[in-house]
Amino acid sequence: PDVFHYSAVISKCAKARNWRKALSLLKRMQSQGVVANVITYSAAISACEKGGRTDTALDLLTEMKGRGIEPNVITYSAAISSCEKGGRTETALDLLAEMRRQGLAPNVITYNAVISACEKGGRTGT
Repeated sequence: PDVFHYSAVISKCAKARNWRKALSLLKRMQSQGVVANVITYSAAISACEKGGRTDTALDLLTEMKGRGIEPNVITYSAAISSCEKGGRTETALDLLAEMRRQGLAPNVITYNAVISACEKGGRTGT
């Protein structure tokens, strides 16, 4: 299988909320020499977000950047949503700022996740 096949299956795992399988597939593809791309990582981060694995989602974001893979709006939105679900308001706001510094325009999904994170964190007045 190539990166496109792995990315599609990891995306299906995200939709099924099966973060363990998504991470297993990511590790397997890397061990087989298949290089992950932004789509692969975005799907894996989304799987972790849906599974309530905020720290793992953020670790994947760091890993992908360390490998020279630039996150896109989908990647950041999934990571911010993970922070929202994990009660990490400040991290969500930091990611929004980082996203803007990278020249990426947040979308409605991004803003909804940030607003929800602020509500959960009690930051509705700023």
